[in-house]
Amino acid sequence: MPSQTLSLSQSQRLQMTLAPQLRQSLEFLQIPVLELRQLVRHEIEQNPTLEEVSLTEPAVEVEVGTPDTAAEDSAQEMDFEKEFAALAKLDDEWRDYFFQDAQSGGPSSEQVKSRQFFFDSLPQRESLQEHLVEQLNLAELSEEDARVGRLIIGSISDDGYLMVAPEDLAASVDCDSAHFMDILGVVQDFHPTGVGARDVRECLLLQLERQGKDKTLAADIVRTHLDRLAARKYHEIARMLKVSVEDIKKAQTLISTLEPKPGRIYSPDDAAYVLAEIVVQKTEGEYAVVLNDDQLPRLRISRHYRRLMEDKNTSAEVKAYIQERIRSSALLIKSIDQRQRTIHRIASEIVKAQSEFLDNGIAHLKPMTMSEVAKTVGVHETTVSRAVAGKYMQAPSGVFEMKYFFTPGIKTSDGTQISNASVKDMIANMVANEDKSQPLSDQDIMEKLGEQGVQVARRTVAKYRLALRVPPSHLRRSI
Repeated sequence: MPSQTLSLSQSQRLQMTLAPQLRQSLEFLQIPVLELRQLVRHEIEQNPTLEEVSLTEPAVEVEVGTPDTAAEDSAQEMDFEKEFAALAKLDDEWRDYFFQDAQSGGPSSEQVKSRQFFFDSLPQRESLQEHLVEQLNLAELSEEDARVGRLIIGSISDDGYLMVAPEDLAASVDCDSAHFMDILGVVQDFHPTGVGARDVRECLLLQLERQGKDKTLAADIVRTHLDRLAARKYHEIARMLKVSVEDIKKAQTLISTLEPKPGRIYSPDDAAYVLAEIVVQKTEGEYAVVLNDDQLPRLRISRHYRRLMEDKNTSAEVKAYIQERIRSSALLIKSIDQRQRTIHRIASEIVKAQSEFLDNGIAHLKPMTMSEVAKTVGVHETTVSRAVAGKYMQAPSGVFEMKYFFTPGIKTSDGTQISNASVKDMIANMVANEDKSQPLSDQDIMEKLGEQGVQVARRTVAKYRLALRVPPSHLRRSI
């Protein structure tokens, strides 16, 4: 058996790595503006040479290269002495970094304080668990029963359902099963109605019971035929319950008023708030693209540290530290500037290509790919993908995710291209206007699209219908 030994050896190989400057630029380009604001504030806390400027003060202007030369700039060693001399020369000429008109003056300090007070005064929404605990404290239970009640509330999801089996919870606190169910019944009497249920059926029954309708046909349907009702099998339910189809439809109307997710009104995710980074305005028949920079701090390099660099009494160690921090500050400002310029250029190309959509709606949305925009702007396709990820555009007709404008095309009979989003809109209109007693099948929709010059396969119609959350024809039939 050969002996095993340890040895060291050297080898050379070529490997591509991202420079820190390029990595930061790519990160800034991809994240939304609110996340970028947090990163910038964190950098301000860590870097003493970087200052945030109020809206009424002039901000620093740093000379930056174009996006095409950014990689070249990052690969070369910066001449700090020349950079610093340029910054010092611009001491009295610093202006707003985000190209705002310095003569406008911006909002007054009172307006800034008023706006901040408004945001600080926004109330925090009460969670479902907090709402239930507050009611539990008023239920006059013993300390032991209240402890079990808090355990139950802690096991309720944001939708309002009990996520753990009652027997498992009862065993975990060594509580009698029957007594545990009594405490669960107390919690299920709390607001919102239906909370603490173990499934949709129990949730709906609790709501019907609270309304005094637990002995009605609607309650019988929920108990034994909820799945058939979801499939709209009205005739089958009517035959099994020996009632008319009309009675089933009336009961279905009542059931549709119930809330299948009682905790929804306290859910923290009940509404999604987005901030448009691009604002499209139409003036004199032309669309203008404006960057929304209000959420980004306005930055400049601290004058105090610039003076320290000029002071002959400052030690070499301190100067080296300040030099490194100023380099970092300049890089940050350059990266933000490059990000804003890139997003603005891409947004301008989108608006230029989709002006008919902005004027006339989704039927005029043109097919467009990221590679086409990248070629026009002069950047890589992945740069476009990063730039539009999580970004929103506010237009006169509404707020759109920037990725919404990039859709593949379908060729029509006359040789033109139509966006698949426009085809989906055509399908949605067909379904909305169909005869509910004889709803259109996927084959029917395909044929109607063909009559309008749009040739698509039936499976494509089915895929688009599912994307629109439109049920199949047999579930849309209304008798």
